[in-house]
Amino acid sequence: MSKALILASASPWRIALLQQAGLSVTAEAADIDERAIDSALDGSDVEPEDIAIILAEAKAQAVSERHPDALVIGADQVLSLHGEILHKSQDIEEARRRLLQLSGKTHRLNSGLALCKDGETIWRYAGIADMTMRDLDPGFIGRYLAAAGEAVLGSVGVYQIEGLGIQLFESIDGDYWTIIGLPLIPLLAELRSIGAIDG
Repeated sequence: MSKALILASASPWRIALLQQAGLSVTAEAADIDERAIDSALDGSDVEPEDIAIILAEAKAQAVSERHPDALVIGADQVLSLHGEILHKSQDIEEARRRLLQLSGKTHRLNSGLALCKDGETIWRYAGIADMTMRDLDPGFIGRYLAAAGEAVLGSVGVYQIEGLGIQLFESIDGDYWTIIGLPLIPLLAELRSIGAIDG
């Protein structure tokens, strides 16, 4: 298969991860309203990992409809705490409250992936990581946020595990790629299985 490979995202780090893995891929943002999709599912019996897949599919399908001959990758991540979905913090004060909420508890990162071709989903996947934060002192939270800066607002859990965020955790059960929101191992395996990349 020699189809173009497109990531349905404007995320510079997701495109960089795919390129570092040796993929020839371009990026194009999906024009979807993620919060509207979330709202439509609010109160339903849909599990958080399924919501992550639904969001990933919506992104991939939107871009796939514009590029019917391409293979489109969609990815999204949902954080859940005891079944409740938590969204990105809007400012540092909300980030501080989020870390207090997660302190001493285990939350779950649900990373959804989807592959679309000709506007149709041909594969979907959900990776799960259980993340246990240590008990965080409010003073430490303030110092952490001051050091990490507003970049943490781009992370649903107010941390970036590849940086200072690792200091927040007591234990982690899940693979690195799922935690950072792009489960590469199953994605690469699927791309090989359909002949989209060299195997």
